[in-house]
Amino acid sequence: MENLTLETLPKAFAHLTNEVSEIKRLLLEKSNEQPTEPDRWFDLNELIIYHPDKPSKPTVYGWVHSGLIPVHKGGKKLRFLKSEIDNWIKQGRKKTLAETASEAESYLKKKGGNNG
Repeated sequence: MENLTLETLPKAFAHLTNEVSEIKRLLLEKSNEQPTEPDRWFDLNELIIYHPDKPSKPTVYGWVHSGLIPVHKGGKKLRFLKSEIDNWIKQGRKKTLAETASEAESYLKKKGGNNG
């Protein structure tokens, strides 16, 4: 923008006000976008179909037993909430070799410090 003067200030202010209004409108529009499908529950079979890797039942039972997958138990039935599964899948990134080595080194330093 050009150098502001007392004479150009009202025009500059009006321009900024319009820009802020447009940004606000876009943000509200973006925040009002809802997923087309509301959150829902999966049973074990539905989870297997939904999961991108199509794991077997024993694999899913192993994840549940190890506490790796978010699950809700109702009696003997396992239930999985879609939003929790989506977040869990997104967080499933494998660690790099450097990250694993760094964690191992930190662990060994802690263990070594405790043993004297």
